This record gives sequence, structure tokens and C-alpha cells, in this order.
Amino acid sequence: MGSSAIQIPSRLPLLLTNEGVLLPGSSMRISVETWRNIQLVKSRLLKGTSVRSTIIGVIPNTKDPDSDSQELPHLHRIGTAGIAVQIVGSNWPKPHYTLLITGLCRFHIVEVLKEKPYPVAEVEQLDRLEQYTNGIGELSELSQQFYKYAIQLVEMLDMSVPVVAKLRHLLDSLPKETLPDILASIIRTSTNEKLQILDAVGLEERFKKTIPLLVRQIEGLKLLQKTQKSKPNDEKRVVTIRSIRRNNQIPGRPLHLDAVEEEDDDDDGDDIVMLEKKIKSTNMPEQAMKVCIKEIKRLKKMPQSMPEFALTRNYLELMVELPWNKSTTDRLDLRAARVLLDSDHYAMQKLKQRVLEYLAVRQLKNNLKGPILCFVGPPGVGKTSVGRSIAKTLGREFYRIALGGVCDQSDIRGHRRTYVGSMPGRIVNGLKTVGVNNPVFLLDEIDKLGKSLQGDPAAALLEVLDPEQNHSFTDHYLNVSFDLSQVLFIATANTTATIPPALLDRMELIQVPGYIQEEKIEIAHRHLIPKQLELHGLTPQQIQIPQEATEDIISRYTREAGVRSLERKIGAICRAVAVKVAEGQHGVTKSSRSHVTEKEGKESVPEETKDESITDTTELALPPELPIVIDRRALKDILGAPIYEMEVSQRLSQPGVAIGLAWTPLGGEIMFVEASRMEGEGQLTLTGQLGDVMKESAHLAISWLRSNAKKYHLTNAAGSFDLLDNTDIHLHFPAGAVTKDGPSAGVTIVTCLASLFSGHLVRSDVAMTGEITLRGLVLPVGGIKDKVLAAHRASLKRVILPKRNEKDLDEIPANMREDLDFVTAFCLDDVLNAAFDGGFPAESRHSILNSKL
Repeated sequence: MGSSAIQIPSRLPLLLTNEGVLLPGSSMRISVETWRNIQLVKSRLLKGTSVRSTIIGVIPNTKDPDSDSQELPHLHRIGTAGIAVQIVGSNWPKPHYTLLITGLCRFHIVEVLKEKPYPVAEVEQLDRLEQYTNGIGELSELSQQFYKYAIQLVEMLDMSVPVVAKLRHLLDSLPKETLPDILASIIRTSTNEKLQILDAVGLEERFKKTIPLLVRQIEGLKLLQKTQKSKPNDEKRVVTIRSIRRNNQIPGRPLHLDAVEEEDDDDDGDDIVMLEKKIKSTNMPEQAMKVCIKEIKRLKKMPQSMPEFALTRNYLELMVELPWNKSTTDRLDLRAARVLLDSDHYAMQKLKQRVLEYLAVRQLKNNLKGPILCFVGPPGVGKTSVGRSIAKTLGREFYRIALGGVCDQSDIRGHRRTYVGSMPGRIVNGLKTVGVNNPVFLLDEIDKLGKSLQGDPAAALLEVLDPEQNHSFTDHYLNVSFDLSQVLFIATANTTATIPPALLDRMELIQVPGYIQEEKIEIAHRHLIPKQLELHGLTPQQIQIPQEATEDIISRYTREAGVRSLERKIGAICRAVAVKVAEGQHGVTKSSRSHVTEKEGKESVPEETKDESITDTTELALPPELPIVIDRRALKDILGAPIYEMEVSQRLSQPGVAIGLAWTPLGGEIMFVEASRMEGEGQLTLTGQLGDVMKESAHLAISWLRSNAKKYHLTNAAGSFDLLDNTDIHLHFPAGAVTKDGPSAGVTIVTCLASLFSGHLVRSDVAMTGEITLRGLVLPVGGIKDKVLAAHRASLKRVILPKRNEKDLDEIPANMREDLDFVTAFCLDDVLNAAFDGGFPAESRHSILNSKL
């Protein structure tokens, strides 16, 4: 279809663009950002009837790029009428549109009719080509010459590319008069050259201006082909058409060919050759080598403009960087390892012993698989830092992976390479970072993994932490197996309750309980105080924290299983002393003289007396030359009043109160249980944020006491052995904001209620733990060492434990066992006899009743 069949309106809205020149028969994307063009799009293209039925005029605005000015810029007199075949809008970072416009024909501006809000002009259509259809003479020769060059240009391209073959077919099917505009939009030309072609209204002039451009493009391709012939075959690049878009909106219009890529990057070719050499020199497994060779062959045949080129190259570079067979040699000196562990960490005997066992077996058998250790304990006891010390002891690289809050399995296994932005998981990325295949991996906070729509990362860790499977761990990104059997995995957790059983089964649990007071004092003076002095720029000559002050900080200002709060308190003391030291280094003479003046007022003093008073006052005003010693008075001034005062004896001054022991992820805690009774209908009220297990324990306790009321002579307020007869009982666990649950409060509830109904006080220095049955048996519970530590911190003297937990007392340090009196109970009779002074007061009451009778 020729241009003569196109009829444009006599009035056209004008779109001003400085992004290029639109020629008839080609398409171009135009950004619409100026206020005039935006008004045109909103008024003409986004409103009314069909967008594609609206013809607009595109004017190149090359002389005045500032199109946001109020005045209309100078307009090029010849433009191209076109149709917007696509409109894309966006509001970020500011409102703008992108138009895909296909050119129809040229027009000439006769008169500008309106300038605001967008220009509208009266136009005259050009490109009336009927007179040239049967042209003869010079025009016919120019047409044939142009056609010959156009065929030559296309045949120099790769005909196996479908778009190039399509272009060759169109050269024969399109009218000769349309070819100059179409090919001028394909080949590389400057803006001024396209403007000259746009201004060439006559077909003869258009042929003359376009033929030199074709010849120049052909010569460039010939030069490129000569360069390629001199290169090896594996470095040749096929010249391709960058992008071809078909104009489907206007029947009969030709294809638009944006640009021809003819660049060849020598550096990329050299990099691929170097990458291939690295792959062949890397001692990777046979399966991985096959995959890499296959990918490098694909990479050689792939055009660099394809997005997959960069993805494949990144994949191959990762495969080269992975430590398939690189490892460090373990230091297998047990004595040196023992000394290093003892110097880095105080206490933790069980944990250190396990590391030494691993070293000993490794020394006897060199190919031992790395164990999967899991340190379980409260925060602040040194689980993470001991992992770093283990790596230092073994002479291995250390890598920490924080798992807290991870809820995507791709963080562990990686993403498949079909996804945009895919990357390997944290395990493979850690191996790449450390550069060896036998590091120490610390999986921190493994109990705080999440679960989401992206999968379960805890399930993805099953293969990583299984000693029988991790020799062939497959990351989704690599898609080949990697041997993790030599990696020493150490996981840390505060509790095992939130770790899935299948994952827990793959790890060797090592309990890391809290520290006793003596251990905290040693840790403070060995590690914490020197560290804080260095951090605050102080020296032992400026500050001294004696052991008595450390004991006060531990017992009266911190109540924790670890030492984090203790370190913060020591840091607060160091900051306060740093202020005193810094003040003493500035303005000594001036401050001392002003002090003397304030003290003595306006009295006249002899000269010698002034000097003496100044000297004496200076010594008083400055910090003392001796180290600042921290005592109890200084602690109160710096840290404030003590936070934890022992209130146990005050709380147990009335019947119906007992002390239990509870385990939390933060360590052991003492727990008060209070009970009261009142007239009512026999209801049992429980308060204090209790879970289902603890509620069941309370019901078990009241049922056991009711069934044994006559045996122990327990009565309600009316003297009846039916404890709930016209009586309501309220059981309360203080600190109601803290959720409490677990099978360890049964004996405490029984003791509390027995005290309430008997009217006798529970010993104020007794704490207890254990679960009960309906028949009065005491069942074993967990967390014994943490609970005993809590009782010791609270200065209690007697701890009642289940008989079957007697074996756990071996873990209690000897000095603590000397301070505490442990009573093991088989049934509730044993518990009650140990909880009250002189045994449970059933016998005395029985004799009183007999005497009355």
C-alpha cells in the first residue's frame, strides 16, 4: 500500500520530541515528560474514541531542548504524521508516558493555530508519490542503484536469523519509493542525517541522500568481516539484528528494524578462554566438570547481548571459585588445644571435653566426618564465642550464619537459575567466602527459624546436617552435589522446644547451663573487666573493681544465667570513671582557683596562705592519683539503687505461699505460688498467664489433697475435711505478664495448698520442682542444673528434687553442692516433710484431736 492511500486531517496536534527523528514507515518510542506533550496525551490519546484512530504530528525539536518553557519553541517546518500503537504510563518518579508511534507520511506546517495547552497546526500532506510510480530516467536509475545496495547489505548479514530472512523478502515485496525511509531508520545514522532525509520531500533527492549512507554501512561490515577472519573460530561473533518489531496495527506497513549490532568485544572473548582454562585446571569432581564443560560450550555460541550470557558466566565463575578440594590442615596438639580453650573460656567443662574428644579421634583417624554439635543454653553464656574458639583451636576458617528469622528455604538451598536474580544459598556462599571445604560453620539461633509460603528452612537443613547425606549436598543454584562431610557444623539454640524433631535427631546436643556466682566472678576478672577497660581507654592504674564489688553487681544488679548484663554494668562503671578522668585532664588550674575564690569569698589573704590554700584545694578537686576503687557506695551512685533485693523471707511470712523452680530459655528462675481461700461454691480460680499443663497440675494437686485430707487432717474454714465445701480457692502465680507453662510446678502447688489448709508456714529457704501423679508420686523433670543455679542465686538453702533426678546432681559444681541441701522425693509425703520445719504437722494435730476426745 503506497503513501497515496493515506489521508491525514488538515489539522493535527503536534508532539515535540528531542529523542530522534521519526521517518515514515518506521516506529519509535518517545518519552512524554513535558507539560505540553502530557496534555496532548491526556486530551487526545487517553480520551475520546479509539487511540489508534487518532493521528498526531511528530516534530523533531532539536534546536530548543528546553520544552518546558512557557513560550512555544521554534518548530521544524516538516514533520511526520503517526499513530500511537502503544501507551505506557507511570507515576514514579514523576508522571510520564512512553508512546510507541508508527510513522505514516510527511507533512508541512502551514500555520500554528493554537499553542496552549498543546500546539495544534494546519498542515499540508506531502509524500504524494503517484507521479513517481512510473518514473523514468535518472529516478529509475537511482531506484535500481539503491535496491542493489540494499540487497548487498542484507546479504552480508546472517541469513539464518529469521528477521534477516524476513527483511530480504520485504525488499522484493515493498514499493521502491518506501525503501529509503525504512532503511535509513535501520542503518546507523546521526540525527542531522535523518533530518536531511526527512526534509527530502522529493523522491529523487531522498534516493541521493540515502545511497551514501548505505555505502558507508556496507564498507563498515566488510571491515568487520575481515577482522573476524583473522581471529580463531571460538572467538568469532555473529552479527545479528538487535531488535525487529512488526507494525501489526497498520495493514501493509513494513517491519521496523531498530539497529544492527556489529560490535565485537575482544576482552570478553579472552575472558571466556581464560575461564575455560581455569575450569580445566580446577580439580573438581567429574560430574561438576561435565556440567561446566557443557555450559562453556553454550557460552561460546551465545550472543553477548542475551541476558543468559551473564547468568551462565556468573555460574561458571562460581564453580571455579568453590573449594572443591582445598582444605586446611588441623592442628592436632591436644595439650595446646586444651590451653587455648581454657584461656578463652572459663568453665564449660563438658563442651571443652567434647572438642578434645573430636581432636583425639581426628589425630588417630584422619578422615573423620565432621560432627554436628548443637549448643543449647540461655543467652549470654558464650555459645557463639566458643564456636569461634573451636575454629581457632583447630586452625580452621570460621563462618557464622545467622538463622534468626530466616523463613525462606532458598536461603539454605539457593534459587534455581531459571529465576531472575537467582543466587546460591548461604551454605555454598559461605564455602566460597572461606575458600576451604573444611571450615567451622556456626549456625546461630537455629531454634528461631521461621516458616512461610517460601518453604520451611528447617526442613532444608535436614540434608545439610545429616552426616550420612551431606557428602552429596545439592544446592539448587549449582545443581551438582558438593561434599560437606568435612565441615564441622556447630548450631546454637536457647531451647530445643521449637526445633523440629527430625532436625533435632541429626544433631548431638550439648547443654550449656548458666554460670554460678563464683564462675561469673572469675569470668568478670579474667575477660570482661580487661575488655571494658580497653574499650573505654582506661588502665588498671586509673580504676580498680575489687571482687566484693563484682559480687554485689552479680547478686544485686543482675539476675541472669549468662554474663551480658554483667558486662553492661561494668561498661557503665567504666563510662562514669572515664568522665572523672577526662575532667581531670582539662582546666586544672582554672577550676581550682575558681573553687578557692568561691570558698574564701572576698576576704584578703596573705600571699603564702593563698598559695597553700590553692594547692590544698587543687588536690581535693582533682581525681586522686591512686586508682579509683569501686565500692558499694560508688556502685549505688553509678548504677542506682539495687534492682534485686532478697525478698524471699518476706514473701513466705504467711501460710499459703511456696517457692517453685522453673526453667526458661533465659535460664532458671525461682517462682512464687500463692493461694487463698474464701467462702464460695467450691470453685478453683487460676491466674498468672498459665498454660494447659500447669492448669492440669493445679487440678491434680487439689484432687490429691482432697483425697488425703483426713490422713493429713486438713480442713476448710468450717472444719470440714471436704476442702471445697462452701469454699473457693484462688491460686495465683505472680508476674502475670509472663506466660508460664511446663510440667514442674505440681509439688509446689501441693505444698502451697497444704500450707494454706494446715495454717503452717513453708520454710523460707526451700525451693522445689517436680511433677505429680494422682496417686501422689513425684515424676522427674528437666533443666535441673539451671533450676539449682536459680535457687543458689536467690540464696536458698534447701532444694527438693524428684528421686529420679538424683543422677543430674553430678552436673552441679562441688562448691554449690556444699552450699545447698538436696532432698530427693519419691512421693508427696517426702516433699511435705522436707518443706515444713519439723516435718509436715499432721502428727501434732492428730495428738491434739485425741487429747480432746
